[in-house]
Amino acid sequence: MRISTIDVTAERPYQVVVGQGALELLPQYVAEQRRIAVIHPPVLREQASKLRSACDCQTLSIEVPAAEAAKTGETLQRCWDALAEAGFTRSDAIIGLGGGATTDLAGFVASTWLRGVTYVSIPTTVLGMVDAAVGGKTGINLSAGKNLVGTFYEPYTVLCDLSFLEGLPVEEIRSGMAEVVKAGFIADPAILTIIEDDPAAALDPKGEVICALVKRAIEVKAAVVGDDLRERTSVGRDLGREQLNYGHTLGHAIERHQRYTWRHGEAISVGMAFAAELSRRAGRLDEDTAGRHGRVLRALGLPTSYPADAWPELREAMNLDKKTRASTLRFVILEQLARAAILESPDEDLLRDAFEALSRSATLD
Repeated sequence: MRISTIDVTAERPYQVVVGQGALELLPQYVAEQRRIAVIHPPVLREQASKLRSACDCQTLSIEVPAAEAAKTGETLQRCWDALAEAGFTRSDAIIGLGGGATTDLAGFVASTWLRGVTYVSIPTTVLGMVDAAVGGKTGINLSAGKNLVGTFYEPYTVLCDLSFLEGLPVEEIRSGMAEVVKAGFIADPAILTIIEDDPAAALDPKGEVICALVKRAIEVKAAVVGDDLRERTSVGRDLGREQLNYGHTLGHAIERHQRYTWRHGEAISVGMAFAAELSRRAGRLDEDTAGRHGRVLRALGLPTSYPADAWPELREAMNLDKKTRASTLRFVILEQLARAAILESPDEDLLRDAFEALSRSATLD
C-alpha cells in the first residue's frame, strides 16, 4: 500500500489517510466501537457489505438515495429512525460511504444523533475526497437553496482509498477536478501546471498524476480548515475558510437552477470562470490569469459558460448564498494566483456584464 497521512489541526484534530488500500485501515479506527452504521447509496451496496464484514462489531446498513437526492429532510428523518430502532448509543459509530452528498448527509446524521457520535468518512469520488469529506462541514438542502441547514463536525478520520476512483465514469472524475483546479488557483499553482502538462493524465484514475493532484488538493483544504473550521476569520486580507468558496456563489445558484441535475463540479467550473471574469473587470486580476481559468477548465472538458437569459433567476438565487451578510452580496475573487480576496456589494452592471461575457465566450470556442 502507498499510504500518506495529512493532519488536520482543527478543534478536534484528525487525519486524512490517502492512497491505494486506505480502506484496509478501517478496522483499527472502529476497534473500540460496539456497533457501526454504514450510510451509503444503492450503487455501493456490495462495498458496504464488504466493509461491514471487515469490522469486528455489530453492523447496520442504511441505504440512501444517490447524489443530492439524499440530502433532504425526509432522508435525514429516515436515518434517525433507523438508528433509534437499532438503539444506537454514544458507544457506536456512523460511517459515510459514498460521494460528497452522502458524506454531507452522514456527517450531519452523526453530528445530530445524541448530539454527536463518532463519525468516519469514506469518500469514493474525487469530489468527495478533496472537498466534501475534509473540513467538517455537514448539511442537507432545502428547496430554497443548497446546504442551508448543517453543522460543523469533525470526523474521527477520513479514509480516501484511491482504488474507488477506478470504477468511476470519466464525467464523475472530471467534475471532481473542478475543486482540484480551485485549490490550484487559490493556494497551490503547481496543481495548475500539472494539469496543463497533461490534462488526460489528470483524468486517468489508475495513474500517478491523479494521486498527486488529489493529495495536493486535500493538503490545501486541510491547511485552510485547520486555521478556520467555522469560517469566522474573513477580516481584511485574512479570508480564512471563506476562500474555499471561490466559484461557489454562482455555482450553487446554477445547481439550483438546474434542479441539481448538473454535477457539482460542472456548476463550480462555470462559477470560477465567472469569478475570474468578475475579478478582471473589477480591476483586481490580470487578463492572463483570468483567461487561464478557461484554458485549464476546458482542457479537462469542464463547462465555462451558461445561457445569458438565465441571469435574472441566478441573480435572485445568489441572494440566499451563505456568504451574503445583512443582504450584502459577497464574492470570493482573485487578486493574483494564490491570493484570494472579497468583493463586497459589486455593481449590478458589473455582475451582469461579467456573466454575459461567459455566454459570449461560448460562441468563440
